[in-house]
Amino acid sequence: MLENKLENVVSQMRKGSLEFAILLLIQSKKQMYTSEIITELQKIELIVVEGTLYPLLNRLLKEELLSYSWAESTSGPPRKYYQITNLGTQLIQKLIPAWQSYTNSINSLIPKL
Repeated sequence: MLENKLENVVSQMRKGSLEFAILLLIQSKKQMYTSEIITELQKIELIVVEGTLYPLLNRLLKEELLSYSWAESTSGPPRKYYQITNLGTQLIQKLIPAWQSYTNSINSLIPKL
């Protein structure tokens, strides 16, 4: 039971921060295609399945936080590259202090070991 609860809580934490992480990641690289995003998120253990990413990217596109362009690939079909929009940059600038405040609050509750 405890293991199930742990998995559920960790899963909810990841879901809650995934959108912010994707925006930060794409902003840091200027533009990224889907498999690059997945690889980078897997490196930091935030995502392991593609099915989670596509709906999120589509939502960010609809909200005009991301845009995309197509580019030819040397190893297959053209790739869809995502970029942060001005609105996305504005959101990131507001989310950073909110995230820092949130994590500081949670960290203040963690006992010192």
